[in-house]
Amino acid sequence: MSDHLDKTRNDRRDFEKGKLEEIREKDPMKLFHSFYQDAHENSCADPHAMVLSTVSADGQPSARVVYMRELLEEGFIFYTNYLSKKGSHIEGNKKVSSLFYWDCIERQVRVEGTVEKVDDQISEDYFASRPRISQIGAWASEQSSEIDSRASLEERVAFFEEKYPDVVPRPPHWGGYLIVPHYFEFWQGRLGRLHDRICFQKEGDDWKIFRISP
Repeated sequence: MSDHLDKTRNDRRDFEKGKLEEIREKDPMKLFHSFYQDAHENSCADPHAMVLSTVSADGQPSARVVYMRELLEEGFIFYTNYLSKKGSHIEGNKKVSSLFYWDCIERQVRVEGTVEKVDDQISEDYFASRPRISQIGAWASEQSSEIDSRASLEERVAFFEEKYPDVVPRPPHWGGYLIVPHYFEFWQGRLGRLHDRICFQKEGDDWKIFRISP
């Protein structure tokens, strides 16, 4: 164990790919879009991946990686099974946080906000655009529930493949959520761990912009 810890300590690198010294943008969603575009242009792996954190009724946080599928002026849309663990958490507590991390540009964005279901038509349109196997999977997977084996999951896949040989309808328990942010933190790695951290806090119809210590 000690050898592994020593290797980890020696595996440090510094950050030197950018800086956030003066922020002229007053809209955090526009600034996020700029970061997101930079991640795409620099070929970051899965730039739309985000860590979504929810909290259970007894206060236990839970985090997992999901994909942001749409970026709107109002916030971020992701899709899931409403009966999943994250769905049950959201049902009891609308407050969530998400984290985007782009190693290739040494940037991350933390977002805090509340979440709400999107209109059914938005979910319908997105579901219709998914590959067939993903559509079948939305029916076959009772997400987050205990199953006997991989074979039992594959049996459910085969069942729904036969049930829906042509068009696969959207399951009523599957759809989109919109994260409506009230707090952003834009982080840029800097030399010596003296990182730039610029925050936007919602205050009424405006955003308070401030810098915090690394």
